[in-house]
Amino acid sequence: MQEDNEVPTEVGIPTGVGKTKEENPTEEDDIVEFEYNADGEEDLKKTLKKLRADLKQVKKEKEEYLTGWQKERADFANYKKDEESRKTILSESMRERILTRFLTVMDSFNLAFANRETWEKVDKGWRKGVEYIHAQMDSIFEEYGVKEIGNVGEDFDPSIHESIETVQTDKKEDDHKVATVIQKGYKLGERVIRPARVNLYEFTDRK
Repeated sequence: MQEDNEVPTEVGIPTGVGKTKEENPTEEDDIVEFEYNADGEEDLKKTLKKLRADLKQVKKEKEEYLTGWQKERADFANYKKDEESRKTILSESMRERILTRFLTVMDSFNLAFANRETWEKVDKGWRKGVEYIHAQMDSIFEEYGVKEIGNVGEDFDPSIHESIETVQTDKKEDDHKVATVIQKGYKLGERVIRPARVNLYEFTDRK
């Protein structure tokens, strides 16, 4: 039977207790590695040189990361810009297609109003209704930037006029001017969506 005052021959010691810091290395301990000379003393010059080299490498990596981030940011900005441009072009294209379909309706109105004497003979109530619809369409065209082009007496411009026939004239000042407008043209903003169909004066010296 063991005596109460007998000292145990073995005592359990928790793992790691009593060991030096060198025996329990951690990642934090490895942040700075000192350089030593042949005598085992710390070589401050070598340590400083190594620290400078490490700092240079860190700066290089930082610049690389920064450059990469800036490039990604620029690429994304360009993508957004291109996407907005595509949306604008698509929107304008759709608007042009829709408005172009109404041009023939405006042609019908213009044709009806062309002979004012005949138009005045139409039933007043019906006439007022048609004129009201025409005014509404004019308002819509104005709102979306659609303008009529092609007027009698203006110089011929192939970018907005389509020549159908020539009309002989002995007035030199009228040469290549619009004699009559067969069909009105239209512009959407600065873009011609339909040229005006016109007859042109052609000067002929009859002397």
